[in-house]
Amino acid sequence: MAETHTDMVVASSRIRLARNLNGYVFPSRLEDDKQAKEIIRSVSSAINKVDEFRLSYMDAIPEEEALNLVENHLISPLLLKRPHFSAALINEKRNVSIMINEEDHLREQCIEKGLSLRKAYATMSEKDNLIARSIQFAYDEQLGYLTACPTNLGTGLRASVMLFLPALTMSGLMSRVVRSANRLGLTVRGMYGEGSQAEGYMYQLSNEVTLGVTEEEIISQVEQVVAKVSEMEVSERTRLKSGGRALEIKDACLRSYGVLAHCAMMPSEEFGKLCASLKLGVCLGYFSSDGIGWIDDLIIKMKPSNINLLASRSLSPVERDCYRADYASRRIREKITI
Repeated sequence: MAETHTDMVVASSRIRLARNLNGYVFPSRLEDDKQAKEIIRSVSSAINKVDEFRLSYMDAIPEEEALNLVENHLISPLLLKRPHFSAALINEKRNVSIMINEEDHLREQCIEKGLSLRKAYATMSEKDNLIARSIQFAYDEQLGYLTACPTNLGTGLRASVMLFLPALTMSGLMSRVVRSANRLGLTVRGMYGEGSQAEGYMYQLSNEVTLGVTEEEIISQVEQVVAKVSEMEVSERTRLKSGGRALEIKDACLRSYGVLAHCAMMPSEEFGKLCASLKLGVCLGYFSSDGIGWIDDLIIKMKPSNINLLASRSLSPVERDCYRADYASRRIREKITI
């Protein structure tokens, strides 16, 4: 697969490890925060012996900051369900986070741009080994790492890749992709994981099987399927550009640029949809731009909590829409040439 295919299809890669501490009940069975705090202190002490991670107790941070962590994929909404029991450790680069007392005692994750599963795995494996030097994980010789959900038994490893698949979606081929992935023991979900929708043609492809396979086998299989899906997407984009809907699609892409580059107000939901058309326009060659990764970054940056952080105050919905329009339009005019 050509490198440009990867750049225009794969947004990011994530490695996530599920771990539990030996001698403690699973987080859902914790009845008081005493044991929860013991787990948090133990994990924090173990990782911070070498690396600098910021520890945030979910019941001690402002709601706006908690929402910001969710929007930036650093924690899950589930971590906020029991704030008196949970916490998160996040590194300075904000690409590694360790959720404590979510579904499992530890959900360790590393996110990297592009198709970088092996880089993310190397980083996360290092952190996991560091914690294991001080903490005994719940482990069985036959079942591997013991987890709250049986689907995570074994390696406890989830390797996922975020894919931009507008052409496969428009052509109605995503159902075939999902079925094929399922037969291989993989799953396709929306960008925020299980139960979420595929906003802006963004899909998360990840392994389902963690028991009876090695980490290498999991990563290799996900890489192979990502390569195949990326080839299919690029092929469908070529058909879109020359097919019967070509003019309609080009018009939608150009209109998206016109609105985004010259609007005064921009609601969040509309912004996401227009940015998806803008990205497709870049992929089809209607615009000249240095890839589409910066658009993905802009979408995250224009989430409500991130806008409030940029503005250094809590804005009203209308103020946020105006801020988003002004900030994004300037950025888009800088980055895109028609």
